[in-house]
Amino acid sequence: MSDDAQADAGTAEGQGPVEISEDLARHLENKREELFEKFEIRDEFADEVLEEAEDRTEDVQSEITAEIDEREDLRDLTTWTTDPIDAQDFDDAISVEERDDEYVLWVHIADVTHYVHPESTMWEEAVERGNTVYLPGYTIHMLPPVLAESVCSLVPNEERFAHTVEMHLDKETLTYETIDIYKSVIESDERLTYSQAENRLDEPDAPLHEENVLVHELADRMHEQRKEDGSLVLNPSRDRAHTIIEECMLKANKAVTHELMWNRGVEAMYRVHPQPSPDEWSKALQEIQDLDGVSIPGDTWDDPRKAVNATLEEAPGRQLDKIQWAVMKVMPRARYMNDPFGGHHALNFEIYGHFTSPIRRLSDLINHWIVYQNDVPENLVELCDRASDKQKDAEQCEREYKTFLQEVGLDPMAVNNRGIEVVEESEAERTL
Repeated sequence: MSDDAQADAGTAEGQGPVEISEDLARHLENKREELFEKFEIRDEFADEVLEEAEDRTEDVQSEITAEIDEREDLRDLTTWTTDPIDAQDFDDAISVEERDDEYVLWVHIADVTHYVHPESTMWEEAVERGNTVYLPGYTIHMLPPVLAESVCSLVPNEERFAHTVEMHLDKETLTYETIDIYKSVIESDERLTYSQAENRLDEPDAPLHEENVLVHELADRMHEQRKEDGSLVLNPSRDRAHTIIEECMLKANKAVTHELMWNRGVEAMYRVHPQPSPDEWSKALQEIQDLDGVSIPGDTWDDPRKAVNATLEEAPGRQLDKIQWAVMKVMPRARYMNDPFGGHHALNFEIYGHFTSPIRRLSDLINHWIVYQNDVPENLVELCDRASDKQKDAEQCEREYKTFLQEVGLDPMAVNNRGIEVVEESEAERTL
């Protein structure tokens, strides 16, 4: 067994699918249909949308060949993706280099707007859906599957159109020396799962070992710097592979919105997260302080975000959920706005927006279009509201479906990680 296979075998996804009876499968299907109706979630694509998607992606390879001279050719740059094992769409890939006086970090994002634009029915459908909805064991895509799972997905060893964010970072401060955003052609060298990426960090002879070690060192420094600056980190025990992806995507998202705001002076779809009132923060901190075995370090009370970070690092594991919940209860919902005023409280960023997931989020798709056109859709405010509302619907739908799974005796996390297999009644009974 290879090291990567072993890495996966030791995790939930290595255990094979969760087996359920035909009867329970029907029960789950009925529940999904009920939820889709309640939250106005479209499960099926209209024929005209699917036909447009097929027509638009008829000859992808010759289109890439024809357009390669008009884009940055990054096919020789070492590039890879890291995603959950059950991911169906790979919309971000990374490359990294250390130079004498700087780091260069490339975040390559699927160039969805090459295929989907405001005059297309696919765009209308994406606005209608707002985002991809991920239920345990079931996905409702924002874009037709031919785009989401193949043409736009940055699969390995295939040439793909990308929108690249190239960041030159100061070695000492990790601040942006330059930010370049441009259309490119890439070819991913490998698709890693999170557990494989974790494994590569410890295997000196494995492919991409050095690249993963370098990007982890960079991501770890970015993470620590973010915490020092007052960014809220509710999951202090996140593994190295997740840290790499989270920090690289945050850096790219921030770079794009800074570029739009400060260098180009155009509006964008910003992610704005209001702060709780001082009273709400005090209530949350008091609730945390009252937990058994938990103590908020005295020198951190001035900044509630730093207080929570420091407490989570020292608190006993059994109290982590309660600390997180105390914070979540007082946090207002983040929304999409056409003005960054107020910034993103949890991240402690003055300006922030989404760019790295255009296959599955309307906000990112819109921001790709704005970067590409250097102009904004006329109905940007309306689109911001739509994206905010549909995200809320998707989260509520996911919550209710997970609760239902628990009620019928299924573990949502196991279903999410391992998928579901319907077996005949007698077989299912034997496994219960």
